[in-house]
Order: sequence, then C-alpha cells, then structure tokens
Amino acid sequence: MPRAMKMPQYLTGQLLIAMPAMPDARFQRAVVYVCAHNAEGAMGLVINRLFGSITFASLLEQLEIHPTGLISDRRVHYGGPVESGRGLVLHSTDFIREGTMMVDDDVALTATIDILRAIAEGRGPRHSLLALGYAGWGPGQLDAEMQANGWLTVDSDEHLMFDADLETKWERAIAKIGVRLPMLSGEAGHA
Repeated sequence: MPRAMKMPQYLTGQLLIAMPAMPDARFQRAVVYVCAHNAEGAMGLVINRLFGSITFASLLEQLEIHPTGLISDRRVHYGGPVESGRGLVLHSTDFIREGTMMVDDDVALTATIDILRAIAEGRGPRHSLLALGYAGWGPGQLDAEMQANGWLTVDSDEHLMFDADLETKWERAIAKIGVRLPMLSGEAGHA
C-alpha cells in the first residue's frame, strides 16, 4: 500500500517568532508576519522593529505628499533586509485598491503610493503598519530554517500585529503558544 504524501504546510497569514538562538542578527527576537509562502519561497514583514530614525512625516515629505490628517503617531517599521528602500503597507481589509494583495480575510498588503496618500489624508485603512524592506526566503529556505529550529509559528491576531508596543511583541507572541521562555532551546530535537 503506497504511503500518503504529506502536503507542504504553507504559513501565509501566520507569525514567525525567532527562536532565542537565532543565528542571523537581523532576525534576533523578531516577529515576522508571513505575507506569502508557497513552493517558490516566502515573504514577510518584521512587525516589531522600527526603521532607524526615519519618521512617517519625513517620508511623506520626501514623496511630496502633503498630509491633511493626523499622522503624529505613525511610525516606519523595518520590514526586513530585502529591498530596504521599498515601502510596503500591511493593513486591514477595509482599504482595497488596485495593486492590493489579499493575504487572508482580515489582512492585505499594498505597495503603491496611493495608500500612503490615503493615510496622510486620514482616509486610509483602520489598521496599518508601514514598513521599509521585507524578509524573503527562496524555495525551501524557510522550511529548512524551521526544521533547524530557527522559528516558531503562531496564529496572527490584529492586536499583536498592529499595536504600538514593539518592546514586548516577541514575548507576547511566544506567550500565545503557551511556551515559557526558559523552556525554549536553540537545539533541534533528535529521536
């Protein structure tokens, strides 16, 4: 009797949590929202780091967008090391335009300047996270990192993704899966 083939587990819409022994300094204590994961690779945004000292207001000024809404609390996140000059907005699905990629029923991703204009004018999505750059993995690369005990996964939720408390996001993501920090090991298990 032939063995059943195991279908690949794709992680689109999930959160990746860097294990404490993450060897890549760019992802130590990172929480990454996975925007796409399939046989060709994976793409996600780090949701718990800011992009240096750049502000949303200065970014709008560079793009010659003149805000008419309140933007004082908007921050620019470090989305990852790939294409750090590219802006991406992870947001709620109450704002869908041409060029918007639906990640799931509740979350979308838009990389056009139109969403920045809408946010600056106070008519953007209810929840949003602006990031410069993204995290990217080639075919099988993320799967290999997970098998090497580099990442944990957990279901995403709106509060964890979009709230402003970046300092505790990693701990709160781990707490969602019921794991205590002292129990985590950087070593992969062997039978």
